[in-house]
Amino acid sequence: MYNFYDSIQKTIDTQGFRCPEPIMMIRQAIRNIEDGKILFILSDDPSTTRDIPNFCHFMGHILIFKKTTDLPYQYLIKKGLA
Repeated sequence: MYNFYDSIQKTIDTQGFRCPEPIMMIRQAIRNIEDGKILFILSDDPSTTRDIPNFCHFMGHILIFKKTTDLPYQYLIKKGLA
């Protein structure tokens, strides 16, 4: 089984920030990683449960994992091809 954690190129912790800051931080971070690499995100903002999937859908990235059952929320986004 493939371990996505091996492909994490960057981790960002958005805990303590509220909408729209987490998405702004994610957008900046994903610009600075290579296509196909993984961004790992920690968050405690409930709005990220809808904002991150929407961000991925509209920006062409792949949300490969999310854990939103307890804090901190965790997300793995695979950067789409430019």
